Amino acid sequence: MAEFQLPSARSHLPIFIAGPTAVGKSEIALALAEKIGGEIISADSMQVYRGLDIGTAKPSPAECARVPHHLVDVCDLTENFDAAQFIRLAQRAVEEIQSRNKTPIFCGGTGLYFKAFLSGIGEAPGTNPELRAELEALSFESLLKELRERDPAAYEKIDRQNPRRVIRAVEVIRLSGKKFSEQRAEWKAQCAHPIKTNFYCLTRSPADLHACINMRVDAMFARGLVEETRELLRHGLDRNKTAMQAIGYRQIVEHLHGERPLSETIGLVKSRTRQFAKRQLTWFRRQLDAEWIELKPDEPPEKCLEKIQREASSTRS
Repeated sequence: MAEFQLPSARSHLPIFIAGPTAVGKSEIALALAEKIGGEIISADSMQVYRGLDIGTAKPSPAECARVPHHLVDVCDLTENFDAAQFIRLAQRAVEEIQSRNKTPIFCGGTGLYFKAFLSGIGEAPGTNPELRAELEALSFESLLKELRERDPAAYEKIDRQNPRRVIRAVEVIRLSGKKFSEQRAEWKAQCAHPIKTNFYCLTRSPADLHACINMRVDAMFARGLVEETRELLRHGLDRNKTAMQAIGYRQIVEHLHGERPLSETIGLVKSRTRQFAKRQLTWFRRQLDAEWIELKPDEPPEKCLEKIQREASSTRS
C-alpha cells in the first residue's frame, strides 16, 4: 500500500467521520489520527457531559493519551448544551489544532452537530421557560397532533421517537409564528467546508451492526453502568432532560426505581440502541452528502483507512 495521504493531511482541512452508534467510528478515527497526525473533535451530544462516561462510550484516558480529544467533558450535568455552543467550541478547536499543523478529525453520531458546523444554524427563538413547562405537561400525542397540523413538513422529517425534538419544534412554531421547517439555516462562511471531499459515513450490515451493539451494551453493564448511573443520580442526572435522553441511563434509572429487573433492562437498552442506530442511519442518508463506507465483521481499522484513501483519490480524480 502506498503511503497514506489525504488532501487534508497537507492542507489540514477537517475530516468528518460519522455513523451510527457502535459502528466503530472511534477506533477508525484514532487510527486515522495517528496515521496522518490529527486530533479528534467529538461530535457527540452526550460526551460533552462530565460523568456520562461508560454509557456514552467516552474515550478512555489511554485513548486520549494516544490522540488529543476535544469537546469531551466540557459541561456539568446541571448545565445545558446545544448546537450553537458546539459550533463555537468546535470552531475554536479547529483553529487550535490547525495552528499546531495537525488535522482536525470530527468523529461522532450526532448528525445535528455535523450539519450545524457545516451549514450553520438559523435564528430560531431561544427557549421560553414558561412555554416549555406548558408543552412538557402536554401528552406526547397532542404535541405530535399540533406539529402535524401546523407544520406537516416538519412532522414528516422530525424524529417522532424523540420528545425533546418535538417539544422544541412546537415551541419554535408558537414563539415565532412561523413553520419550523421553513426556518432555514444560513451558511456561515467561517464554517463552510466542501462536504464531499472529506465527509465519510461508516455503516455495517444490519446483522453485524446489531451484533456490535449487543456486545457494546454487555460490555457497558460489565464495566459498571448501573453503578455509574446510581452515582450520577446523586449529581442531578434525572433533572437534566437532555442528558436523560442518552440511551441506557433512562432505562437504568427506571430499573433503579423498581420498574423492571436488570435482565429486562439490559434487553431494553439493546433494543433502544438498535432503534436509535436505525434512526441515525436514516438521518445521515437524508440530511448529509457523505461518502459511505461499509465495514466488514472483524475488519481491522487499516482496511477502512484504505477505503477512505481510495474514496479520497476517486474524489480528486
